[in-house]
Amino acid sequence: MTSAEIEVDGRRLSLTNLDKVLYPESGFVKAQVIDYYARIAPFMLPHLEGRALTLVRCPNGVDGERFFEKRCPPHHPDWIPEVGELHSCEARDLSAMVWLANLAALELHTLQARFSEPGRPTAIVFDLDPGPPAGVLDCCRVALELRDLLAELGLQAVVKTSGSKGLHLSVPLHTATTADHTKAVALALGRMLATRDPKRVVTEMRKELRQGRVFVDWSQNDEHKTTIAPYSLRIAPRPTVSTPVSWHEIEETLDARDAERLTFEASDVLRRVQEHGDLYEPNLTMVQSLPSFSGTS
Repeated sequence: MTSAEIEVDGRRLSLTNLDKVLYPESGFVKAQVIDYYARIAPFMLPHLEGRALTLVRCPNGVDGERFFEKRCPPHHPDWIPEVGELHSCEARDLSAMVWLANLAALELHTLQARFSEPGRPTAIVFDLDPGPPAGVLDCCRVALELRDLLAELGLQAVVKTSGSKGLHLSVPLHTATTADHTKAVALALGRMLATRDPKRVVTEMRKELRQGRVFVDWSQNDEHKTTIAPYSLRIAPRPTVSTPVSWHEIEETLDARDAERLTFEASDVLRRVQEHGDLYEPNLTMVQSLPSFSGTS
């Protein structure tokens, strides 16, 4: 297996097994994973900085064993900070991204709050998860319904693909709130959608109720739950990415009835950020306040 010694940010890194195939269906090798994370770093790092990372590693590729690491690996270099109550890794710079990619940490997940303010989420998240035979197009319909419902409350949202089969909506806050509040509001809004569109939307977690409908997963706002980070690769047959998209793209996909329009692999995403920049940037900066509903505070 090919190895290399490189310098990043003035730090020496040993890269190993560079020609190991991690995505067999497409022949995508570890060197390409490292290259992707190095090139997407300027757009991805702002969404990771200040947050404890959960790593999902696949050292033998997506068809091999995978394991979650909430605690930073014991052999990490001293310039990788250990943060949060679980002593997780934090990615602050390009060298950290390259080091993580060399671990075959294909997926990077974050909590909704920064580790410096663990009880204060910076956004409210809606994970739209389709129960077969429902699919991405059903998620697009629900996403647009949710966008319009949020607009009625004076709130804006950004949207990204999950990189798998669903969509993620995020409502940036950056104001004083709690996980209990965001979770309660997410549930209340999900129930509003389910009342308006009961044949397509469900908020109950029981799998038998989710068949053929879109589950609005409000529980992603729990203080201890993580969500796949924007621009993260996914553990899937091909190197698909959780990709920020525009609302216009959601509308066009639904009009064309072509779910493939919302499937993006690593090379697609690198082209997209050069053309569009970071479509998820409002999630870092936009200031909004959540309303109170019955049962929230």
